[in-house]
Amino acid sequence: MPIATTNPATGETVKSFEAYDSAEIERRLALADSTFNSYRHTTFKERAELVNKLADLLEEDLEELARTMTVEMGKPIGQSEAEVKKCAGGLRYFAEHAEGLLVDEEVPGTAARKRAFVTYQPLGPVLAVMPWNFPLWQVVRFAAPALMLGNVGLLKHASNVPQTALYLEEACKRAGLPEGAFQTLLTGAEVVEGILRDKRVKAATLTGSEGAGRAVAAVAGSEIKKTVLELGGSDPFIVMPSADLERAVEVGVRARMQNNGQSCIAAKRFIVHEQIADEYFERYAAAAARLKLGDPLDPSVDVGPLATASGRDEVAEQVEDAKEKGARILCGGERDDRPGWYYPPTVVTEIRKEMRLYSEEVFGPVASMYKVSDIDEAIAIANDSDFGLGSNAWTEDPAEQQRFIEEIEAGMVFVNWMTTSYYDLPFGGVKNSGYGRELAAPGIREFAVTKTVWVD
Repeated sequence: MPIATTNPATGETVKSFEAYDSAEIERRLALADSTFNSYRHTTFKERAELVNKLADLLEEDLEELARTMTVEMGKPIGQSEAEVKKCAGGLRYFAEHAEGLLVDEEVPGTAARKRAFVTYQPLGPVLAVMPWNFPLWQVVRFAAPALMLGNVGLLKHASNVPQTALYLEEACKRAGLPEGAFQTLLTGAEVVEGILRDKRVKAATLTGSEGAGRAVAAVAGSEIKKTVLELGGSDPFIVMPSADLERAVEVGVRARMQNNGQSCIAAKRFIVHEQIADEYFERYAAAAARLKLGDPLDPSVDVGPLATASGRDEVAEQVEDAKEKGARILCGGERDDRPGWYYPPTVVTEIRKEMRLYSEEVFGPVASMYKVSDIDEAIAIANDSDFGLGSNAWTEDPAEQQRFIEEIEAGMVFVNWMTTSYYDLPFGGVKNSGYGRELAAPGIREFAVTKTVWVD
């Protein structure tokens, strides 16, 4: 895949970049290694000043940066602006809280000693392989805790968002971070294995496809290096009779259609009790049909184009497969013929197991609807997936809420709300959705040396 900004609203290539050659990759690896050896000894206060300055720069550059993101991957401009603000908030959160999250932990009760404690220390250069769908937030939620811990970062970003990737490196330099603390590697996927096998790289984090995760995990495993993987998701959105139906529709549409439907934690499978299913489906389809599809730089647009032509084609093929096998389309379901890679908000019901929509992640604005007779069937369908990232359960019944919390196979359960990521909540999945956690205390400790200390 060429390293280039190609506007998904028009299909036109805006700017192309040459991949770094082996000499430049080597220079950057050596710089990361040498920078870590000094940066690791900075204080939390010193790091916090730098990371807060980086947050200031994101806010100062908000309009230009948001526009770059929208032109590169197609999300509506308002959502790009919100992403920049969220990233600034994430940087400030870790600048303020990292020292407390990493404070030495005293261990009481150990026999025959005067003191024992656990301390957290930086690990070294960490390779981050990141996707295009949240081109700033995906990186910042890795970089903010990494930089505050004292690690340094090497970013291999998706090839279709090179300008966002280069912006981050430049912004880190402008903030005063030492050269080499955060570097972008403009390169294709074919060189990732060599970088990961380099002894100077101590660990890797990847957000992306299941196939990419397996490849990175296999290489890292052979090198005995730590990895954190956040892969695909096919999140259930369960609605029971006691739910606030109007709010469950409103939030459900947002949970599926935001970011043009291209989110690992988007609600993708709507599992609704038969007592309210027909009404819910009708309301949901009407709300989805009202969403405005168009130029993502237009502030009035709700849904923009998909990020790539291949992604749009994949979504269209999944829906066509369902139609051919008897599914019912409540709205959308046809390719949009304007220039660019558009696909309209689509609602599909009467889905069966032999359809691709049942078992595959759909990375676009397509909501799959299921009708169930009771809570047991709802949980069974929710868990009948190879993925287990987030989940949503809508009910006012405390007993039902507890069952969903205990029995849904997912890394996250959101009751009466949509799956989302917050700075102070661990983020990650189970099953084929990956392992490890980002954000909060577990996230910042993933790439720390957890050192046991005994003082007699």
